[in-house]
Amino acid sequence: MFNNQPLPENAQLDKLSFLLSGKLLLRKEIQLQDKNLQQLLKAKLLIQVKSITKRNFVHQCIRCGNQKPSLFATIPCQQCKNTHLYCRKCIEMGRVLECEPLYEWNGKSPIWTRHVTPSSWEGELTAVQQKAAMRIEIAIKNQEKELLCWAVCGSGKTEMLFPGIIEALKLGKRICIATPRADVVRELKPRIQQAFANVAVQALYGGSDEKEATAQLIIATTHQLLRFKDAFDLLIIDEIDAFPFHADPSLPFAANRAKADQSTTLYLTATPRAEHRTRINHKKLAHIFVPIRFHGHPLPIPKMNMVFSLKKDLKNNNPPAAFLNWIRKRQNPSRQLLIFVPTIRLAEQLQGTLANKLLKEQIIPTKNKLLFVHAEDSDRAEKVNQFRMKELYVLITTTILERGVTFPSVDVAILDAGHVVFDEAALVQIAGRAGRSADDPTGEVIFFHDGKTEAMVQAIKSIKMMNKRGGFA
Repeated sequence: MFNNQPLPENAQLDKLSFLLSGKLLLRKEIQLQDKNLQQLLKAKLLIQVKSITKRNFVHQCIRCGNQKPSLFATIPCQQCKNTHLYCRKCIEMGRVLECEPLYEWNGKSPIWTRHVTPSSWEGELTAVQQKAAMRIEIAIKNQEKELLCWAVCGSGKTEMLFPGIIEALKLGKRICIATPRADVVRELKPRIQQAFANVAVQALYGGSDEKEATAQLIIATTHQLLRFKDAFDLLIIDEIDAFPFHADPSLPFAANRAKADQSTTLYLTATPRAEHRTRINHKKLAHIFVPIRFHGHPLPIPKMNMVFSLKKDLKNNNPPAAFLNWIRKRQNPSRQLLIFVPTIRLAEQLQGTLANKLLKEQIIPTKNKLLFVHAEDSDRAEKVNQFRMKELYVLITTTILERGVTFPSVDVAILDAGHVVFDEAALVQIAGRAGRSADDPTGEVIFFHDGKTEAMVQAIKSIKMMNKRGGFA
């Protein structure tokens, strides 16, 4: 980058500050020649940080915070010919080896643009959305440490963010919208870019084309926060209750480190976990509640359908008769079908048998109108887009699509709703996939089960409570 010259000039340093500031990187993630890297180290513009430390006989990975002995392993090092520890916890982000440091920028921080008119969004907020948006904007202006936005599925959380993002961009702040799942990042990127057409926006997730992360407005999976340190003035964590964020200590650890010293963290959720509700009740976490969907209609209330032969049917890869009867008698057959199942194996096996039955009864016209999708599916993004574009009539899915994706007109069924993977939050979120469009706000939601669970009961109770708070009897 320096053309083998001495220390770079100011313009080059400015470019480097945007490229390297606010990050904690492996050597292979820094696109500099060794000679240039050594120049920066010698000038103390770049510093080395031990990647794995040991204190009181306990090792810790500095990148992800892992301290579990079972999540460390050893490997022969080709460079120094010794055996070294590496962290298994965050290896999917690139191996952190004990003898290889992490690198942190120590030069001047970049100055982000103060945008005069950053928004190109032409939409309007409802009165309820506007109230929440104003509270978010106040939190950003006043540099409040934390604010939780508890908003029901389909309330328009993304649009409620826009006034706050506008204010942050006017103040020259750097922003990250982080979410646990890559599907949501892919869906958010065009929406955010359209709303802020004059602002640099980048999307970061496993396999994304954008790697440098130099934009003022970043959309990323929460795993990508492992590469950041003291980077963001406004950190928005979408779906804070979602797997894996709530279940993986390394992700909150990374999120906390990614924040700048003077920053605001905004949490978004439709289903806050118990710890957040406790903090809210003890007035230790400021929050705003949005109980109404953007179109003013109540949340669809799931119905429970008992199927005594459920386990036997599914074991034999047969869709239960009650499930098929429901499909035949749906209120609006023109709606697409989003079918949730607890395992990848079941999704794969049901595809063929269900397609054959629906084809035989001419419920779907051709074999390419039913597919299944799961987290490890390499064609996941394409299949979801096909369903969104109505090229598929039925999509069978695991919990990967329980949240963060919007389809305009669907009925939702869960097969084996009593399975352990369907906890209260998952069931509420799955129910929230239906009725999201103002043109069709009343989709059906059915829990097919062989014995109701506490999660099912509490999910329905929670949805009714939110409808009541929204003014619906």
